[in-house]
Amino acid sequence: MIYSDKAIGGYFELELNSSEEYYSNLLALNTGRNALEYILKVREYIKVYIPYYICEVVLEAFIKTNTKYEFYSINILLEPTQIIDLKSREAILYVNYFGIKNKFVKQLANTSKDIIIDNTQAFFDAPIPEIDTFYSCRKFFGVPDGAYLSINKIMDQEFQVDNSLNRLDHLFQRIELNAEEGYASFKEADRLLMNQPIKQMSKLTHKLMKNINYEYIKKRRLTNYNHLHEKLNKTNKFTWLGDSELNAPLIYPYLSDREDLKHLLIKDKVFVATYWPNIYNWVGAESMEYELTSNLVCIPIDQRYTELEMEYIVNLILS
Repeated sequence: MIYSDKAIGGYFELELNSSEEYYSNLLALNTGRNALEYILKVREYIKVYIPYYICEVVLEAFIKTNTKYEFYSINILLEPTQIIDLKSREAILYVNYFGIKNKFVKQLANTSKDIIIDNTQAFFDAPIPEIDTFYSCRKFFGVPDGAYLSINKIMDQEFQVDNSLNRLDHLFQRIELNAEEGYASFKEADRLLMNQPIKQMSKLTHKLMKNINYEYIKKRRLTNYNHLHEKLNKTNKFTWLGDSELNAPLIYPYLSDREDLKHLLIKDKVFVATYWPNIYNWVGAESMEYELTSNLVCIPIDQRYTELEMEYIVNLILS
């Protein structure tokens, strides 16, 4: 009897745990944008409404599938400004922004089944039955790629397994060197994910996703978020944040009129991302999307940090 086709003995591989993936029951693919492409191919939508306030990489899926799209605007609640009347073979894509719009996602799911939920910023928000939902791994964890897709219709096609070996440098450089020295490798890894075909999640990413303490991360992120909200809510233009249903947000969104705030934080090595520079090419300066891109400070709250770092950030902002 043959045990397996794997070699026995020899040198060791990277030592990792083998527990359970958080979404072991979902379809595991290589990227979030390819999970969206999978949805578009399966559903054969003629047209999808997408928000202006979204990363331009999602357009890859529409271009590759030749699916029409039309933009819609959002308000300060991060919700559509108008009711969209869907026709046959049309859908609306909604982003669960920063993992803080779970309550609205549930409301939206009650209006139609032709909804696509982008949970790439809301990893810990469970998919709603019958609603196509996709997730990204690398926005929440130190992994090179990976995505999950919740969908009730599977393509009759076998996809190649991805290989992550050329997208690992920045992960190791952040440990051995620092964030600044690894940034070029991070950008290169990001570039390598562009225009990739749909593939299955790599073996390495599967292994890494089985090595994560999900319960600790959920608790840590929510604790950090609540700490910031307690200290900053009085000066935050997002006055509605306390009404949110939260599991484990991506960041704490702090909307301010101080256009220099992001620059000052980055100068003090608090690296706050801008979501998303492509917005400047899509909307006018008077729009909500323009204000969000310019003035929204996306404060890190992830599992690497404690109340100590949160208090440091609070003091920087309030000073």
